[in-house]
Amino acid sequence: MKLSRALRDLRLMVELFALGNLAFLALDIYLAHSVNAFRHVAEWVPFVFSLAASVALVAGLVPLRPRVGHLIGLVVGWAAVLVGVAGLVFHLNSRFFEAQTLQSLVYTAPFLAPLSYTGIGLLLILNRTTDSSSEEWARWVLVLALGGFVGNFGLSLADHAQNGFFDRREWLAVIFAAIGVGFLVTAAFLQPCRRFIQWCAGVMLAEMVIAMIGFVLHAAAILHGPSANMVDNFVFGAPIFAPLLFANHALLALIGLWALSRPGKTCQEEFLGVQKTS
Repeated sequence: MKLSRALRDLRLMVELFALGNLAFLALDIYLAHSVNAFRHVAEWVPFVFSLAASVALVAGLVPLRPRVGHLIGLVVGWAAVLVGVAGLVFHLNSRFFEAQTLQSLVYTAPFLAPLSYTGIGLLLILNRTTDSSSEEWARWVLVLALGGFVGNFGLSLADHAQNGFFDRREWLAVIFAAIGVGFLVTAAFLQPCRRFIQWCAGVMLAEMVIAMIGFVLHAAAILHGPSANMVDNFVFGAPIFAPLLFANHALLALIGLWALSRPGKTCQEEFLGVQKTS
């Protein structure tokens, strides 16, 4: 496969990544907002938006209408950014803006969760405004993956603080989120060599393993929940899909690392500033 074809496929992978995330968020939002039975009418907005945006993006993938798909992606992207920012304010306003304490920040609605929409929206905009064969595109993909891991760190810390990290294994999510942040900061903002990119890819694969472990632990907590009604344990218990965010953001990071990789350059050559000639 030619390099240009591979880069076009990476662009499509990001598009499918955004589409899959938007579609999945409909289910995630429905479960999360079922906790209070969609008490506020505004809580239906992200759910309806996820469904409508997913259908629109599928229609935009039809190859016969590339210009229409380009426009649809931009509209959905900017709308997703607005939905995410509005959701952030709405979640914080639920309690934090009233008390403005650490306790209210921990026990309020997950304040970083709505920014998932903002990240997806920025991905869609990036895919339509930046050449996917450029280093800039790859770095922005890594920056957005980095933002996801920052969110993983904040959500893992706040969610598990609600039970005082009763199970020591809950620290794994916080620790690995911090590790992911450290590696992606270097990859996104510095000039990583081939060896470091390989190490970073290995870390992202490890993040996927942690995601599976967390998923199993959350599922076990639900199966052995306090209620005799399994539906109640599923809705009000440990968020079953939350650990999968690690795998989700690691996948996006791997796409960015693939696009950023430069075969033929070693770490020593990077350090010495040696340029290879073909």
